[in-house]
Amino acid sequence: MGSVPSTPLKSGNVRPQDTAEYLIGTFVGEKSFPISSDYWQKLLELPLNLHWPAHRVLQACQLFAQNNQCTRHLAKFLIHLSWCLQDCISASGAPSDVYDKAVNAVYITSVFLKHLIENAQSDDIEGLYLSLDEKEPIPKDLIQDESIEDLMMHRVLSFITSVAVSPNTYLLHLELLNFMLIAMSTQLLCGPSPGPKDVNPFIDAAMVQDSSLVSLVVRKLLLNYISQPGMPFKSASYSIFYEGSQPSVLQRVGSAAANFVLLPLSYLGNSKGEYSKSPLADCSLLVLLVLIHYHKCVVSNESKMDKSADSATSDSLLKENTYFSDNYYCKALENAKDVEFDRIDVEGNAHSGPVVRLPFASLFDALGMCLADEAAVLLLYSLLQGNSDFLEYVLVRTDSDTLLMPLLEALYNAPWRTPNQIYMLLIILLILSQDSSFNASIHKLILPSVPWYKERLLQQTSLGSLMVIILIRTVQYNLSKLRDVYLHTTCLATLANMAPHVHRLSSYASQRLVSLFFMLSRKYNKLAELRDNKVILGKGNSINSLSEDVSAELHIYTDFLRLVLEILNAILTYALPRNPEVVYAIMHRQEVFQPFKNHPRFNELLENIYTVLDFFNSRMDAQSMDGEWSVEKVLQVIILNCRSWRGEGMKMFTQLRFTYEQESHPEEFFIPYVWQLVLSRRVLSFNSGAINLFPVDPVPMEKKENDGEVSSKSRNDEPSMHGLLLDP
Repeated sequence: MGSVPSTPLKSGNVRPQDTAEYLIGTFVGEKSFPISSDYWQKLLELPLNLHWPAHRVLQACQLFAQNNQCTRHLAKFLIHLSWCLQDCISASGAPSDVYDKAVNAVYITSVFLKHLIENAQSDDIEGLYLSLDEKEPIPKDLIQDESIEDLMMHRVLSFITSVAVSPNTYLLHLELLNFMLIAMSTQLLCGPSPGPKDVNPFIDAAMVQDSSLVSLVVRKLLLNYISQPGMPFKSASYSIFYEGSQPSVLQRVGSAAANFVLLPLSYLGNSKGEYSKSPLADCSLLVLLVLIHYHKCVVSNESKMDKSADSATSDSLLKENTYFSDNYYCKALENAKDVEFDRIDVEGNAHSGPVVRLPFASLFDALGMCLADEAAVLLLYSLLQGNSDFLEYVLVRTDSDTLLMPLLEALYNAPWRTPNQIYMLLIILLILSQDSSFNASIHKLILPSVPWYKERLLQQTSLGSLMVIILIRTVQYNLSKLRDVYLHTTCLATLANMAPHVHRLSSYASQRLVSLFFMLSRKYNKLAELRDNKVILGKGNSINSLSEDVSAELHIYTDFLRLVLEILNAILTYALPRNPEVVYAIMHRQEVFQPFKNHPRFNELLENIYTVLDFFNSRMDAQSMDGEWSVEKVLQVIILNCRSWRGEGMKMFTQLRFTYEQESHPEEFFIPYVWQLVLSRRVLSFNSGAINLFPVDPVPMEKKENDGEVSSKSRNDEPSMHGLLLDP
């Protein structure tokens, strides 16, 4: 059998054909065993304790890939695995050895399936040979026209939803979730934009399951995430990865889980992964994210009938005549309801199909504890963006700091976050800021301290003031590092939504707000100077092109400056009496507005600011003061005169309100993003050379100095978020 491990010598009464080496060697070899052979039961039932190094595993996988086309052993083993899972489902309270056998089967399947997938071509995934040979009799319980992948996914999902997580079943639940990630990883072979020629047999099989099973799957995966069940092993030093000479997990736990074959677990995942308190919760979340963000591209019937066009024209027509099939996992999440509410919809809305009922309170608390994790942030985004009931639940909670504090802390640590995680965090804040009651309530919640904020001691600061501070800090970081227009827009849109509801904004937040205008004005002035210099230099093509680029960027920063003035105007128009610190900050830095007083885009907005300045400056001048003005004395005069402020002479502008709208084809961002999260968790390693879904090697940010202008290229190893829309 070539590079297959040689058959060991007989020991005692053990026959060679019953040994681990022989059974695995035969599985990957040239001889094909019929599905009815007792060989399969021997392979499943023998307590194996093989311990192969990675190179021997690779040799076995390579030989299996050569022979699977003829033996169809993968298809046969999947069928036996499905039968094994059915036994586990049927035998309530089954002894642990029943589950041990299933764990063994799932693991062996995962090792060889992973190798086949990552070494397949994106257009030749049929090389998995997920069908029996025509001469092979069809098993009795295989329904006519039911594919093996349909059977397998149905059994996997049925087990996950119907068998409770317990010390006996934990490892099998975990291995099945890992198997699902491996089986669905065919998406990594596809291009970044889903197309009609993509082949993803296992995830497509998951998508066509009955709606009742789909709802149960979504519920169970979320309950796993909420409950965060830990590994049921006594050893606190338990590690799921095999490293060097250390014993494998199953050898270490001994009788707790029996001895299975386990080729090194590091063959599936990266051994450098961080320890997780609940690997089952982590894998449940990743599987859920893969399922809810998947969209299958389907060719319309009209396109299928047109065979006359040539290849290039045909591909073009395919793209024009495609649509995305419904994702019922996504719909189940979007329609999920709180278990605390009566089953009858209070609004009388009818919902087709079964409804997922979840403990929203427990889900809220679980997310609050885990938002340092990027996958948890994506789950929160998915819930807030898609599920109006959960969004409403979050908005009416009085302890909004449970979610906001970890979100703001993550933004505070932006230099250590991926750009896409920063976008997700900001979009969540934008979605929340669309609600006026939320904007009002966050200013009433006072934080005793903010220990993770290092630049300044923040004590007795409102949650709303902290949110303003962090959003402005993010703009500053973006201005110096990322230089992403979309990120600026999202931050300013959130601040604009908050502005009319600001209440007792802290002195530091008020100062930062005025400094934000100054910071953007400096960038504006540099661009204006650069544009003027280019115009003076001449009319060359390259110079014209540069001038156009600078003019376009100048226009963008003009809009940003106007938006900041709109934010200040909204506070002064609707909330001035409640915000003396904002008035003080504007008076203290009033010189920053002077250069723009006659600007055609800003003059009307600045008229209001100068109306406020004139009012309070005159009140200051009217005060007889012995000695110099102190901050406390100035603020006292402002507070006193805020009571008599009537807003006379102020122009009323339409109140800005920004809403977030997800674009029509979000899958082009989310599918690559989710799989980047899966790979970053190291629960699954994958041949980087086989990945087509996104560029693998990061391209560092490039900085060029060009006449004082600093430009950069965004990282192209991450999918772009710029397709997501903001509608004012």
